[in-house]
Amino acid sequence: MISPFSLQEADWDESPEKILLPPTDPNAEIIEIPGYTLVYVNGACPRTYRVYTDDSMIGVIFQHITHWSNAVDKIRYAKSVDAAVGLDEFMNVARVSTTATGEPPTEEDLFDKEFDALTSDEWERLKRYVPKTRDLVAA
Repeated sequence: MISPFSLQEADWDESPEKILLPPTDPNAEIIEIPGYTLVYVNGACPRTYRVYTDDSMIGVIFQHITHWSNAVDKIRYAKSVDAAVGLDEFMNVARVSTTATGEPPTEEDLFDKEFDALTSDEWERLKRYVPKTRDLVAA
């Protein structure tokens, strides 16, 4: 019997290429703009950047040949800072609308948050969460 593990295993610990470098990594490609830090992730067109304010990642923006865009609206921005501000404003409105109800977000709402933005309590809730659906089908 052939096991997929019997094939040559890649040595993931010694990979010369790091994935998702933090903004503090000296090898990270970073663009500093007032109030934001953009860290290059991948791509040629569009280039994908993670957007940080202070030490928190708020989302991603994309550098196209002729414009910038973010992951939350359909607007084409002329500058990276405008795309980052649009993303930040959207995230702030989303946060306010969630907390305005006075109820904690549901587990389904937590799936929509960036993983860097989850608290340890929210992680614990997600670890224990079991979806209540009868319509899941194995592919």
